[in-house]
Amino acid sequence: MRKSRVALLAVLAVLVVAAALASVFALSWYREALPLPRSPFEFEVRAGAPLSTVARRLRDAGVIPHPYALTLLARAKGVDRAIKAGSYELENGITLSGLLAKLTQGDVTQTAVTIVEGTTFAEALRALRAAPDVAHEAAALSDAELLQRIGAVEKNPEGLLFPDTYFLATGSSDIALLRRAYLSLHARLDAAWANRAPDLPFATPYEALILASIVEKETAHTDDRPLIASVFVNRLKRGMRLQTDPTVIYGMGARFDGNLRKRDLEADTPYNTYVRDGLPPTPIALPSQASIDVVMNPPKTPYIYFVSRGDGTSEFSANLADHNRAVSKYQKGGR
Repeated sequence: MRKSRVALLAVLAVLVVAAALASVFALSWYREALPLPRSPFEFEVRAGAPLSTVARRLRDAGVIPHPYALTLLARAKGVDRAIKAGSYELENGITLSGLLAKLTQGDVTQTAVTIVEGTTFAEALRALRAAPDVAHEAAALSDAELLQRIGAVEKNPEGLLFPDTYFLATGSSDIALLRRAYLSLHARLDAAWANRAPDLPFATPYEALILASIVEKETAHTDDRPLIASVFVNRLKRGMRLQTDPTVIYGMGARFDGNLRKRDLEADTPYNTYVRDGLPPTPIALPSQASIDVVMNPPKTPYIYFVSRGDGTSEFSANLADHNRAVSKYQKGGR
């Protein structure tokens, strides 16, 4: 009996010590500044997301030492169900309690910026410079400096932003938004690449991104997009030139006046797919998720040609004779 009492007292002593140590660690986490991976650190809380999910994401990002550090503090304060959706920015020096206060008070002042699919990187930057309530820092940087600031490994910025509407705190840096758009593009591109069809004519996800940008510029018609992707994939597999006007126009830059002439199609530039084999060296626009998806998983078709019908849709052909008839019908008035 006496031994049992001694054992019980020993267990209680261990529990008391453990509780004391836990309190010490909790107090340390509560008072110390969080080790942000960068400052400002941006993250989003989506509507309906439980605190446990937010805490795990912050732990994975290296912001908090353990998910329980945040969830236990929230439960102790009775606010574990009071977090609010929004875009948040954390600065160096913020503590665990400060983080919880932000999340429960909805300490975000948001502005929305939309990056439009099909626009170029330069056009996206111009639109961003016109956005109110954003700290404009990107305009003073060269492309190389900007790519470095957003953590890009590519040498050319074209096509590297995912088109979407981004919410950010008023006064946030445009570089922070561009970093989010860059990371979003890579996350989506990598996910699509992991689930791509076999035997595609791409060596890297970047090559698929280039073709997705071409598909994006060729059509906005939902039903035609997969078929156009199949035409370009079939051409690449057969060693045929892509012969697509949007790449020529992109290569002309400011020289394009709205009219594409025969001499333009014959001029040799890195982006003229009428005179050069394969893909152009970079994307030519910011492709949408739909264009990325159809390039990674194009339908199996015999088509190697298409021509505009003049109403936003295209006529597809599997051989040159049919294509010539379609061109005569839709672009030469039957002549």
